[in-house]
Amino acid sequence: MQNSRTGAALSAVSYRQPGVVLTDRRFSVPLDHAVPDGEHIEVYAREAVAAGREGEELPWLLYLQGGPGFGANRFSGKQAWLGRALQDHRVLLLDQRGTGASTPVNRQTLPLRGDAAAQADYLAHFRADAIVRDSELIRREVTGGAPWTILGQSFGGFCATHYLSTAPEGLTAALITGGLPTLDGDADDVYRAAYPRIERKVRAHYARYPMDVERAREIAAYVLEHEPVLPNGYRLTLEAFQSLGIWLGGGDGSDRLHYLLEDAFVRTPDGRALSDAFQEQVASALSFAGHPIYALLHEVIYAQGGRATNWAAERVRGEFPQFDGEKALASGAALMFTGESIHPWQFDCDPALRPLRDVAQDLATRTDWAPLYDATRLAANEVPVAAAVYHDDMYVDTGHSLRTAATIRGLRPWVTNEFEHDGVRAGGPRVLDRLLGMVRGEV
Repeated sequence: MQNSRTGAALSAVSYRQPGVVLTDRRFSVPLDHAVPDGEHIEVYAREAVAAGREGEELPWLLYLQGGPGFGANRFSGKQAWLGRALQDHRVLLLDQRGTGASTPVNRQTLPLRGDAAAQADYLAHFRADAIVRDSELIRREVTGGAPWTILGQSFGGFCATHYLSTAPEGLTAALITGGLPTLDGDADDVYRAAYPRIERKVRAHYARYPMDVERAREIAAYVLEHEPVLPNGYRLTLEAFQSLGIWLGGGDGSDRLHYLLEDAFVRTPDGRALSDAFQEQVASALSFAGHPIYALLHEVIYAQGGRATNWAAERVRGEFPQFDGEKALASGAALMFTGESIHPWQFDCDPALRPLRDVAQDLATRTDWAPLYDATRLAANEVPVAAAVYHDDMYVDTGHSLRTAATIRGLRPWVTNEFEHDGVRAGGPRVLDRLLGMVRGEV
């Protein structure tokens, strides 16, 4: 869509949930911020304020969701951390460009851009740098130019770190949960640190649920032999089954995986087969239909310094032979599930990704990525920053996070083993309450 009013609000519609007044807001932003008068796209955000306080002048808090590729949380009332935030703030839940109700990016819309190279050119504008520049345009629109507090979860923390590097004048405080990135490491470094953590999570799962060792092997053997096609058209390979280990990074992920594995098979006239219920759950867990940007840009969020990502997770996995599922089955070893990683085979297995395989390949071979972080500026930071760093976080390396925490002047880290990566959701108001207390000097 075209709109010459950079950052202009396009619409605002209000409605109510218990204890909360919500307003849908839409903004026109440049696709390429270097060309403000060029093509524009739409970015959606949901404003939330405590009922009865709609007319008050409250400070703003911007929420930056994890991902990349996920829209902001769709809360019902004052769920999770939102109720705590609404005690002090008017909250803006941003659907980062290409996600949620913002101008969509998926296999249906990307062909409008042209061939694979043109689609990749378009997606190159969907990293943290563009998200922060969107946020700055929106801030000027909704706050009248006043700075705001940001809360960045996971990839949202990567965006927050870029914000501190490039536009700290827009911030009164930055709160980061499970999202302090490596400042100078590349995707290879990220996955070389990740696979040992993933193995620890898998072994901890088997220690909790020892019966799952054999169950996982039985399912893996069946998948290897039959390679079933799931109800949504997803081709379930052994590697795809192993990727269900991504759940193990969440607070209830081990329990979810156990309950999935415990009744995978049913008896049929043709013998034992994977149940429809099991296949339906696996199809939902593995499909990227609702968040294709995650698959397309997951390694690109680490790209800087003129080096291609070149399918880092796939290459680095070869350094850890314990994750070879076929060898585990042949040797009698426990099957190692994998975690948060993207591989070329996913663009063959998933019908939502198959049309985008060439686009993903183009992105994986690009080298012209701009730097995302400014270590010099971060070392001179004056914005109050507090970060929850989860001990042995499966998704974001604790060592990388602590090195970055030491680089950002004035950042106060809170290292905890009480939560997994989803602590800001699973912990209700406690995580946000502590971080707010830290930036205010109350804790």
